[in-house]
Amino acid sequence: MKTPQSSGKLSRRHFVMASSAVAVAAAAPRLSLAQSANEQMSVAVIGAGGRGGSHVGAYLGNSKTRITYVVDIDPKAAANRADQIEKAQGTRPEIVADMRRVFDDKSVDAISTATPNHWHALCGVWAMQAGKDAYIEKPICHNIAEGRALVEAAKKYNRICQVGTQCRSQPAIINAMAWLHEGGIGEVRLARGLCYKRRKSIGALGDYDIPKEVDFDLWSGPATFTDPKLTRQRFHYDWHWQRHYGNGDLGNQGPHQTDIARWGLGVDRHPQRILSYGGRLGYKAERKDPNYVDAGDTANTEVSIYDYGDKCMIFETRGLSVDNSADEELNRLFQSNRGNKIGVVFYGTDGYLVQTSYGSCVAYDKDMNEIKKFGGGSDHFGNFVDGCFSRDASGLSSDAMCGHLSAAVSHLGNISYYLGESNRASVDEIAAAVKHIPSLDDDEATLARTVKHLTDNGVDLAATPLSLGAMLEFDPEEEKFTNNDAANELLTREYRDGFVCPTGDKV
Repeated sequence: MKTPQSSGKLSRRHFVMASSAVAVAAAAPRLSLAQSANEQMSVAVIGAGGRGGSHVGAYLGNSKTRITYVVDIDPKAAANRADQIEKAQGTRPEIVADMRRVFDDKSVDAISTATPNHWHALCGVWAMQAGKDAYIEKPICHNIAEGRALVEAAKKYNRICQVGTQCRSQPAIINAMAWLHEGGIGEVRLARGLCYKRRKSIGALGDYDIPKEVDFDLWSGPATFTDPKLTRQRFHYDWHWQRHYGNGDLGNQGPHQTDIARWGLGVDRHPQRILSYGGRLGYKAERKDPNYVDAGDTANTEVSIYDYGDKCMIFETRGLSVDNSADEELNRLFQSNRGNKIGVVFYGTDGYLVQTSYGSCVAYDKDMNEIKKFGGGSDHFGNFVDGCFSRDASGLSSDAMCGHLSAAVSHLGNISYYLGESNRASVDEIAAAVKHIPSLDDDEATLARTVKHLTDNGVDLAATPLSLGAMLEFDPEEEKFTNNDAANELLTREYRDGFVCPTGDKV
């Protein structure tokens, strides 16, 4: 599945992750955060978009922090954030387009990054090499090799690295997980993560101009540089659905739920077998145009099965309309048959525990009678700031390793799907295939629900069948596939000179 390259440019029509990583020299780190308990730490917010706004709000609300930089390749977006910050804190942060300016400034203590996914890891590694602590949005990385690089960088440079899986700081989830581990619903060996979240088409595949004010070279960064045009209509945000930059909803929403699922199951390791099936389906039916091609190339419908040996996780992505759902059991557990369902269901011998939102969990007995509720929110950014002052990474809610393991779940599922994307299969063929992966789920029932969801949305599976991914076997310690060389190529990507994410002893 690797596309041969002879230069740093890549055909816009063939966005795939590729292999090879070239090392870069590490910059000398700062020794520690210099502030006393009464001083403020200097924070650079990298990425001024929607999620960047949440970062800005968190640091403006914390008396221990002062925002001194806003970094963005879009000067208009950066200026708007700088205006907001100046009004709130009384001093205006410096605006820069190139994050390396921040890393060179010894007065900056920490960075907080809400860049597109393909920038997360390199931004974090560069920051820690420069002696700065790092808050990195989920997914912590664009691929598995990058996740490992961040884990090693945090260790090597003794940096505080927090990942934006904020449910780890929510009392509702913390208390629910403690109760689960105490046997609240008996023995738990199966968890189902859900991203039933309507995602409309991002527009027809085509040639669209990059906004004139955007520095596309810097925005591309670690990703191979494509032609100076886009294949999607909207520059911002819709990169999520192009795998060259994003990871689809399995890698966008997924890390929140796979993180909670791992937590509840007690699996602090990678899965050993993975199988996905799905597709980017339904937009032709919505447009009533059989020739319509959406600009996205990540799955909008995807089921991934993860075998941990004694435990099992399922993750289901549905991007078409989820109104009037016919999923009886899930409707009862989420107390709704309409609209988005985002959360995790734990299946115990004595009942169910359901994470229904970032700050809420509900437990049921085997007859689905509600027996317990958990609520309450907290400050995940504040947990990071406290760690920066204490220099004690053990107090972090979600450190680099935690973020790496949870992001890897998404990457492994996507790799299976990408490798089987051209393997169009009938429902019967998929039903036969899922029998060959150890799973504690009723896989045929899950498949049947997925098929009904698609047909309810007008998808003709005879004309546009689902894709059946590769059955992958993974060595959790070596972080390598043992049965598929093509899958190993997708553990990393091709980088451009000057934007290489170092790995191994080069971190």
